[in-house]
Amino acid sequence: MSEPSDEPKLSDVLRDRREKLGRIREAGIEPFPHEFSQREDIAEVRAAHEGLAPGIETESRHRVAGRIAARRGHGKACFLDLRDGSGQIQLHAREDLLGAEAYELLVDLDLGDIVGVEGTAMATRRGGELSLAIDRWRLLSKSLRPPPDKYHGLEDTETRFRRRELDLIANEDSRRVFRIRARTISEVRRWLDEHGYIEVETPVLQPLYGGALARPFVTHHNTLDRDLYLRVATELYLKRLVVGGIDRVYELGKDFRNEGVSHKHNPEFTMLEWYEAYSDYEKTAHDLELLVAEVAERVLGTTVVKRGEVEIDFAPPWRRITLREAILERSGIDIAEHPSREALARAIGGEPDPSEGWGKLVDGLLSRDVEPGLIQPTFVFDYPTELSPFAKAHRSEEGLVERWEAFAGGVEIANSFSELNDPDEQRRRFEQQAAEIARGDDEAQPYDEVFVEALEQGMPPTGGVGLGIDRLVMMLVGAANIREVLLFPAMRS
Repeated sequence: MSEPSDEPKLSDVLRDRREKLGRIREAGIEPFPHEFSQREDIAEVRAAHEGLAPGIETESRHRVAGRIAARRGHGKACFLDLRDGSGQIQLHAREDLLGAEAYELLVDLDLGDIVGVEGTAMATRRGGELSLAIDRWRLLSKSLRPPPDKYHGLEDTETRFRRRELDLIANEDSRRVFRIRARTISEVRRWLDEHGYIEVETPVLQPLYGGALARPFVTHHNTLDRDLYLRVATELYLKRLVVGGIDRVYELGKDFRNEGVSHKHNPEFTMLEWYEAYSDYEKTAHDLELLVAEVAERVLGTTVVKRGEVEIDFAPPWRRITLREAILERSGIDIAEHPSREALARAIGGEPDPSEGWGKLVDGLLSRDVEPGLIQPTFVFDYPTELSPFAKAHRSEEGLVERWEAFAGGVEIANSFSELNDPDEQRRRFEQQAAEIARGDDEAQPYDEVFVEALEQGMPPTGGVGLGIDRLVMMLVGAANIREVLLFPAMRS
C-alpha cells in the first residue's frame, strides 16, 4: 500500500488558482494588464547598492517586476523573493506601508505570479540582504499553474527538454547555459566582423541540397509545384559569393539533416561557415584556434573549461595529427596499406554494409576508434578524396585532400577545406558521388551543374570552415548532451 501524501493533487491546485483568479477579478483588479513601464532590471538595482551595510535604509526608489519565487513570514510583515531575467531580489512587504487591503491581496498571491513593485532600497539588519521596502505593487500576470518544486528544481530530463519554460523557471544553471550560448554567438560574430568578414543570408529552401554528405529533409512548394530541400549546409552558395568577389564571407544560421538524434546530433542545428579567398586549410586552422580561444576568454574569462572530470584548454596552438596517423595510433590499422574496400573490410573484421565504400569505412574507424579519445583540442588533417567532394587535392599526398576536422571533448566541432576551385575536377567528383548514390548511399552529394558553372567563372584559392555552434557551446558549458544547449531539441513523440 502506498504512503499517503501531504502534497495537494494538481487538480486541486489548479482549481484553487482558478478560484483565486475569479476573486481577483471580482475585486476589480485586472489580472493581465497591458504593461508595466519604466522598470529597472533587478541586476541594475543590485549593482547600484552593492556593499550596502546591514540595517541601512536608503531613500533610493526603484521600480522592478518579476515572478514571485518564494515567500516567508506572516502577520503584518513578510518577505518575498522576486526574480526577473537578470536576477533576484528580496521584497520587504509591510501592512503599514501598503495598507491593509493591498497587503492582504499581496500575501494571498501564489508562487509563480508575476508582479510589479515600487519601493526603497535597504539592507536587512540580520544578514544585510539587499531588499526593497515596497509601498506599491501591481499584479501583472496571474499564474494558473504551480511552478516546479523550489527546493529540488526540475530534475526530470525529459520534462526539462520538452518544457523548457519550466526548466528556465526552476534552474539557474539552465539560464546560465543559454546566457553563455547567446554571448558565444555574439562574440563569434564580433570576431568575424572585426576581421573583415561580411555576414550574408543564403536560401534555407533550396532546389538542390549540397555542401555536406547528409540526407536532406524534403518539402513541396505548392505554387511552384516542385520539391525543395531544407539546406544541409550553406557551402555552395557561399562559395558562389566568393566567385562574385566577396573575399571574406560568413553565414551563421540553421542547417537541417534528416538523421538520427544522439548526444551530439539534432536534426536542426546552428552552423557557422566562413570563407576567405586566397587562403588555405593551414590558414583556417590558425584562425579557428584563435577565434575559439578568444571567444572562450571573453565569454568565460578563461580558455580552460571543465567537462566532467577533465579540463580542456582551448589556448593555441592545438595538437595537429594526420588522419592516417590518428587511426593507426588508436586502432592499429594503417589505412594506406589497405587501399581497397575489401582489404580494409578484412582488416576491420565483419561484413560492412554494401552501401559503404572505402571512404565510409575509414570514416567509421575515425568515429569509432579515434574521435572519442580526442579530448584536448586537436586538428586531424588530410582525408581521403571519397569523403571530401569539395576539397582540393593534397599538394603532396596522392589520393588525399587538404581537409581537417577539429575535435574537443571527444566530439567533432569544426571542418575545413582548401576549397576545390577546378571546375573540371569538381565535375569529376560529382560523378564519383553519383556512383556512391547508385551504390545506395543516401547521404552522397548530388550533381550540381549550377555550382560547376559558377566555378567556371573562376574562384580564387579559398579556405573555408564550418564550426558547429551547438557543439562549441557544449564544450564551453561542459554539457555532455547537445540537448542541454538547445532550447527546444527534437524529441520523440
